[in-house]
Amino acid sequence: MNNKIAVFGSGCFWCSEAVFKQLRGVESVLPGYAGGSVEHPSYEQVCTGETGHAEVVKVEYDEDVIKFEDLLTVFFATHDPTTLNRQGHDVGEQYRSVIFYTDEMQKQMAEKFIAKLEEENLFDGKIVTAVEPLTNFFEAEEYHRDYYAKNPDQAYCRANINPKLKKLKEKFAELLK
Repeated sequence: MNNKIAVFGSGCFWCSEAVFKQLRGVESVLPGYAGGSVEHPSYEQVCTGETGHAEVVKVEYDEDVIKFEDLLTVFFATHDPTTLNRQGHDVGEQYRSVIFYTDEMQKQMAEKFIAKLEEENLFDGKIVTAVEPLTNFFEAEEYHRDYYAKNPDQAYCRANINPKLKKLKEKFAELLK
């Protein structure tokens, strides 16, 4: 195994976790908070938008099975990278689109990937996804883990996560477990 870590913020971490858990080669997905100034913030603190943290998922993956570029492809296909500090009805800095890189290779790949997407003009607006070094990561509270698996019939899950999973299955079947 050739395990690596990738950290993505694409709005609500419940959605991101449900998406990345479907991918083969992904060993674990952990919701949490990154990029802010408060040590060990609570969900309530992050929700105020005053901690500087984004809701993120820490994805541990086997690079021999799935490549970082595949994770980037899924990341950009399953959220709107053109809305600043917003995903749908979720508004605030904590919902920003961000890639927290763990090494120089991830930084370069993410920047090149964004440039390629911009060049291809695939989105209606300019991509605002930030590419930042991972300086901290704090695990979310236990009740946020496996949220979709535990609450598939909850209204938020049906309205927001189900369409993302449907799109994932339609467009990326070759990447699924």
